[in-house]
Amino acid sequence: MTVRVVVVDDQPTIRLGLRMIVEHEDDMEVVGEAGTGTQAVQVVRAVRPDVVLMDVRMPDGNGIDAVAALVADPTLATRTIVLTTFHDEEYVVASLRAGADGFLLKDADPAELVAAIRRVHAGDSLLDPAVTRDVVARYVHLAEAADATRSRTAGPAARRVLDRVTPRERDVLLRVATGATNAEVAATLSLTEATVKSHVRSMLTKLGLSTRVQLVVAAYDAGLVRPAGDVAADAPGDAAAR
Repeated sequence: MTVRVVVVDDQPTIRLGLRMIVEHEDDMEVVGEAGTGTQAVQVVRAVRPDVVLMDVRMPDGNGIDAVAALVADPTLATRTIVLTTFHDEEYVVASLRAGADGFLLKDADPAELVAAIRRVHAGDSLLDPAVTRDVVARYVHLAEAADATRSRTAGPAARRVLDRVTPRERDVLLRVATGATNAEVAATLSLTEATVKSHVRSMLTKLGLSTRVQLVVAAYDAGLVRPAGDVAADAPGDAAAR
């Protein structure tokens, strides 16, 4: 199967570089490009790619607005990788809320980019554990700071919502929150990959979420995982016998 990719960035040289990396792979092709957020939405709706590489800082509709528009379109099954830096904390938070499927640092090497596209296309979360922890920790810190001026209920509310998941789903969630792939979660919990995918889909439905990244954020908001990446003290352990 050929993975069809759309590249979005307002700098032509960056788009060219990304295109060259993608098309160097036998099983990938670039089927469209865009230089603004508005163009990105138009191109994606026209060519319906599997994966979009989306910059955030662009004129005429930024990448965050484009992600939100694509997620809101029920006819699309496109997955979105947001290209960002750790200096773009506010964009990271907004992209999480918009429904991006994952993040990739702009200085990632070609092998990391290709692996990220394959991973997202396969339905796994994008980021390696270290990056996942850093990005979500930034989200949690900024979200708490934003809520400091009013009565904060997001944490308790998230915990109440997460009470709806089963013990086994929570075991899966704890590992997804560290950036583990479906295969890695399956191996750790002695499950099949199909079962892990089923649990993830179930949790997304129960929590009213659209992406695995949002699921990770829910785990942090609920206190199941600490920003440093450690499991919270009151979080359940392995439940292999359940």
